[in-house]
Amino acid sequence: MKTKITLNIDEVEKSSKIFHALASPARLKILQLIEDKPLNISKISTLMNIPMSSTALAINILEDAGLVITTSSPGLRGSQKLCALKTDSIYLQIKKNELPGENTNVIIEQIPIGNYFDFSVEPPCGIVTSDGFISAEDSVYGFYAPEHSFAQLLWLTRGFVEYRFPTYRLKNYPNMKSIEFSFELCSEAPGYCNDWKSDIAVYFNGTHIGFVHSLGDFGNRRGLLNPDWWDHNNTQYGLIHSILITATGTLIDDQPVSDFNLYSLNIGTENSINLRLAVDSTSHYKGGMNLFGEKFGDYSQNIRMKAIY
Repeated sequence: MKTKITLNIDEVEKSSKIFHALASPARLKILQLIEDKPLNISKISTLMNIPMSSTALAINILEDAGLVITTSSPGLRGSQKLCALKTDSIYLQIKKNELPGENTNVIIEQIPIGNYFDFSVEPPCGIVTSDGFISAEDSVYGFYAPEHSFAQLLWLTRGFVEYRFPTYRLKNYPNMKSIEFSFELCSEAPGYCNDWKSDIAVYFNGTHIGFVHSLGDFGNRRGLLNPDWWDHNNTQYGLIHSILITATGTLIDDQPVSDFNLYSLNIGTENSINLRLAVDSTSHYKGGMNLFGEKFGDYSQNIRMKAIY
């Protein structure tokens, strides 16, 4: 899942850059070309039948507006600039101060992926920091090591990791509107396989809510944030998935999955919200899981909770 851009009419500079970037048929066509997969500038130039210099300028404008992300990738004649779509939707709020995340009525907590409080994994599995492996590759022992709190990527074929989000800040706002959890994730195949489905079960406080459906273990290009030592034949990046809990139910990746709601969390009496991500007996496709931290993959974020009140 790509990121969403939310704009308030007060954000003049940010809005102007985006509107300028979109005010060109050529730049809109480029966004369509890279919708499904990243392309290098040479390929885009050929498909558009325009000079590479014009293509490069258009990409710079789109990147400056936050619509496109670029990275260097090895090519036949040196490095090439690979262009990928960064966002799939833009929301404009004209009325002032009513956008979630754009006013003071937001609580955000982020937990690093290594700060799990419980886990159970089966090999092949592994855990790494931005500097290297913790313990041996495909060994469970790294999950027990003290260094696990610094993890930037972990993977498992069967099992779970569970995180505790504190509720002490949430207790002050009994009229909560929604709580959203998001993270970068993909399946886990030997090496990598872009077509490798996996159903990752989601539990809150021990209650099974539904599944995050991962389509593949992505490795067709390097992750934008991956350190140089990470082998290009390994998993490279994931997609952002979200779980939204409202007063009426829960949505996973914008699809309603359960009537589990804000009141089911018992925020007033519980000290934490426990989020478990698992590949277990409830999963139809047991294709494993890769979970990315802020210094691995494509997105610079940990496991994030965003509460709107």
